[in-house]
Order: sequence, then C-alpha cells, then structure tokens
Amino acid sequence: MGALLIVIPLLAVVFLNLPMGKGVGKLAMSLAALCCLAEGVAVFAVTPQVWALQPAIGEILNTHFVVDQLTLVMFLSIALVGVSAVWVARYGFGDDDEKKFRFANLLLLSLAGMNGIVLVRDLFALYVFLEITAVTSFVLIALEHGKAAFEGAFKYLVLSALATTLLLGGLALLFIVAGDTSFETVGLALREPGTNKMGLVAVALFLGGLSIKGGLVPFHGWLPDAYSSAPSAVSVLLAGIVTKTTGVYTMIRLVDAVFGYTESVKAVLLVTGLISIVVGALLALGQKDFKRMLAYSSISQVGYIILGLGAGPGLGFAGAIFHLFNHSVFKTLLFVNSAAVEQQSGTRDMDKLGGISVKMPVTGTTSVLAMLSTAGIPPLSGFWSKLIIILAVWKAGHEGYAMVAILASVITLAYFLSLQRRVFFGKLTEACAGLREAGLWALLPALLLAAITVVLGLTTPWLFETFLVPVRSIL
Repeated sequence: MGALLIVIPLLAVVFLNLPMGKGVGKLAMSLAALCCLAEGVAVFAVTPQVWALQPAIGEILNTHFVVDQLTLVMFLSIALVGVSAVWVARYGFGDDDEKKFRFANLLLLSLAGMNGIVLVRDLFALYVFLEITAVTSFVLIALEHGKAAFEGAFKYLVLSALATTLLLGGLALLFIVAGDTSFETVGLALREPGTNKMGLVAVALFLGGLSIKGGLVPFHGWLPDAYSSAPSAVSVLLAGIVTKTTGVYTMIRLVDAVFGYTESVKAVLLVTGLISIVVGALLALGQKDFKRMLAYSSISQVGYIILGLGAGPGLGFAGAIFHLFNHSVFKTLLFVNSAAVEQQSGTRDMDKLGGISVKMPVTGTTSVLAMLSTAGIPPLSGFWSKLIIILAVWKAGHEGYAMVAILASVITLAYFLSLQRRVFFGKLTEACAGLREAGLWALLPALLLAAITVVLGLTTPWLFETFLVPVRSIL
C-alpha cells in the first residue's frame, strides 16, 4: 500500500503532462490536493495487515519498504502540509493557470520523494529520494523567476550540493564497512565491537549532510533566503514538511535504526540542538520581514526536535516525534497566515502593518493560537511536546541544557508578541484601512490547522494511547 504513495503521484505527473488544452492548471491543483488527502485518509483507513505487505513489495522492487508508527506520523504530516500548500497556491496564484500547473507538478514529484524517504530502509534508496526532493525544492524556490527567488534558490543549490557530497561520502564509507546499504546490516556492522574509525567518519559525514538539509546552525545560511524569497505556497511546503522530512526525520530514523545512541552521537545532537534553539531565537528577534522571522523561528524549533533526540531513546525520541508533528502544524499555519497578510496588504514589512486583526479577524486569531503553541503555552499542542523534550533532557542528566531550552521559549514568546503587536494588534494604520479578510483558500487551511493545534493540546493524554505519540508504551 505504501509503495502506491510513491507511484500514484508519479502517475499523476505523467497524466497531467498529456495534451489537454486549457484549464489544466485547475485540474493539476485538484489532482495534487486529492493525492495529499488520500495519503492522510490512508493513515487512518488502511489496516495494519495491509501496511504489513510492505516487506514483500520491497523485495519485489529490490529495496526495503516498512511502515511503522513514525512512518504514519510522517504520512499524516505530509498530507496536512501538502493540501495546505495546494490551497494557498489556489489563493496566491489567482488566475495564473501556468503557475498552478507547474507548482502542482513539482509538488507531486516532491510528494513522491518525501513518501519514498519515509518508507525506505536502505541508505542508497534513501539518498535517491532525498535528491528527488532536493531538486524539486530548488525549482520550486525559483518558480517566480525574480532576483530574490534566484538568489534563494542558488544558496539552496550550493549548500544542497555540499550536503549531497557529505551524504555520498558517508554512504561509500558505510558500504565499505558493512558490505551492504540496508539499515539493518549497516546498523549491525556499526555496533560490532572494535568498529574502525571509518564507520565513525561516515556517521559524522551523514550527520553533517542532514544538518544542512534540516537548516541547523551553523548550516542554516540558505534557509531564511529560501523561505522568504519563494512564493507563499512554496514557503508553506518547505517550512511545513520538506525541511523536516529531508533533514530532521531522516536524522531521527538513522540515529534510531542505524547509528545508535552512542555517547558521541548524543553529545553532537545535544550541542547542535541547543545552539540552533538559541541562535534561531535570537536572530528572529531582530527581523522586520514577516517570513524571515518565521524562517529563523523554524531553525529554533527544529533545534528542540534535535535536542530531544539527543536525550536518547525512550522519552526523548517520543518528544522529538511529537514536536516534529506539532511543528509541521503550527509553522504551516503561520506561513499560511503570512501568505494571507502579504496577499491582502502587498507587503511583508511588519513596520508597515498594524491593527489588521480588525480587518482580518480569522487570520489574526489563528495566528495567536499558532504563536502560543510555538512558544509552548498550555494547553496547546506545542506545550506538551516541549514539556516531554525538556523532561527527557532533564532525566538524561543535562539540567543546564533543559534550563536554556526553557529560557529560549521565553525569547520565542517575546519575538512572537512583537510580531502580533506590529502586525495584528494596536492601531489600524491608514495603509491597511482598506484591507479585507483573506479568501476561502487561505482560510480553509488556517482553520483546519488551528483546530488541530487546539484539539491536539486538549487531547494529549488520549494521544498517549495512539500511534501519534507512543509515550505510554515507552514509559
């Protein structure tokens, strides 16, 4: 079944590029939305017995496809962000049929790549799907052909090429060490007593490459430019799920299944996570561009995920998964609302805005909810995942790391309060007096994601019994 989540988007791309005449852009957008929605439905509708067919399908295709709890979390995240990006594209691209067509094709290719990343259990197959996703992301960033878009795409291309070099180098070394590229074989080889230094170098190369993909400090230089210069729908896709799938999820999967929670790996993750949390939060403080502030905020929040992973298996692993999903939801919501503000006002400069919640009440209210969840304010979903991460770090004996992470949440609240004050609260400026609420295609994802943020926060104890947060079984 999971293999179909790779095949169907690719078949959809082939179908869309058959000669059809006018109106193909609207058809492409509808088809892309259906593929995303079908993926989300499959998470809940498909039985465990059907998902269990993955190993057999993987043998036929000469690779390893496996579906577990983390895979299902990623499928749901990809579906939610994907359909939100499609709706924002409908809103932002207006009547431009050509842009809709190109965006839908690239989104479908990216969808196939991300689904492949979360399904495979082979390092070489993983690399292939990572590159498929990276290439489509590069083209998506430059979709509008402007100077800023080309600059953002070029920075992404250069650092992505560096990440590719590191990943290929690590892959080659691991093949020499293990004689195979399957997760299981490589993991066993790395755990053997007396593993040579070549294996350690390979692990370091992989962690470096994935840190670039995830936009972690000090490899974050591409991320603010890429997020802010891309079209709004592309920013939603990149910030909401692409960066998390290619960098963060892949790191979680490989550490857990291949590299192992060695003391050196945990130390690197803890330091990288904490530096990213602090640097991202401090850089966000000084921004006046709506999307750039959200971009630096993403760096900080991804740092929490990596910090949780560095706390080790069990509670830290569960917190990392939970915060990965939460971040997909509330950061997508914030970028959806930034798209609405930019489309309605014509600017992302927060100093030129003010008091627009009077004119855009739904956008303003959902932004407050997303902001509070990001800052870890109870009872919203972001509070629970941050709490689990901080408890895991504290229980692992790293009380100093936990205290800094808590203080960084205060900084997060500070810059988001600044954003809300400058954009949504205060006196309505004359330039914004004629604003109207965003259109339906921007309000739909905003309301959906805001509802998830609230409901997820209120029902977190119930979630401990479900596939989303397997904390109860861990405890």
